[in-house]
Amino acid sequence: MRARSYIARLLVIILLFAACKSKTEVTVEEKTETGATPVTITQPSVGLMEETIELNATSAFLLKTYVKSTATGYLQMVNAEMGRFISRGQPMFVIRTKEAQSLGNTITSLDSSLHFDGSIQVRSPGTGYISQLNYRSGDYVQDGEQLATITDTRSFVFLLALPYELTRYLAGNRQPLVKLPDSTVLNGYISMSMPTVDSVSQTQRYVIKVNSSKPIPENLIAKVVFVKKINSNAVSLLKSAVLSDETQTRFWIMKMTDSATAVKVPVIKGLESGDKVEIISPRLLASDKILLTGNYGLPDTAKVTIIK
Repeated sequence: MRARSYIARLLVIILLFAACKSKTEVTVEEKTETGATPVTITQPSVGLMEETIELNATSAFLLKTYVKSTATGYLQMVNAEMGRFISRGQPMFVIRTKEAQSLGNTITSLDSSLHFDGSIQVRSPGTGYISQLNYRSGDYVQDGEQLATITDTRSFVFLLALPYELTRYLAGNRQPLVKLPDSTVLNGYISMSMPTVDSVSQTQRYVIKVNSSKPIPENLIAKVVFVKKINSNAVSLLKSAVLSDETQTRFWIMKMTDSATAVKVPVIKGLESGDKVEIISPRLLASDKILLTGNYGLPDTAKVTIIK
């Protein structure tokens, strides 16, 4: 009985092995016979395409007012703090000169009822935020010394360094987008240009004004988007669907002619934006099926299998 059971099990194992081997041979044989390359496809899209360039712009305050000492003496009082908003005419410093102190002591010694102050007030010459404070109470200052700097917030702009060869695009970019490092996008407009060009970089500076509800610090580097070309009815494909030679001078796509055949079609590229590229020639239809993956290294006519 044991021998029969052993023989039966052995026969079952042999039959299973033979079945698996036969199935594998059939699969390999079918794959060899078809020779089809697995691919995925995409289709052309029609719509607006823009070719843009991003340029650096630095935030700045064009108007800064300097608060200067009007006499030589000691700062008796400092009514100013860094970052504080101050209005024009508001007292900021009180200076007491040596002469005033000496004269006051003399007058007091002659008549104690007289109170001679002799202090000199220095008021704010402008409105804005105190961006620099050079002295504190008790410091000795000379006549004409710079005590503080007031930044006029109304003069806030972005300064764009535009390469001179790109000035031909200014006409269509008078209201560019300004992208901040925190991904905030502001609408700007070019208000004026500087009359000089940097001798080294050959860039010309342009003043861009923006409307922002939040304060933006000085010297912040933002990106300004310039539109170089635009096509409102562009036929485009994903970039991975367009192949090229080693010198990037010839381009082509693999287009499906039936459910299992793809042929090489030379193309002429146009605008490039993000992951898309415009196809100028030949004219593609929205219903055309173009190889997206598996297209590299295929012959001019190839057998393919579309996978999903």
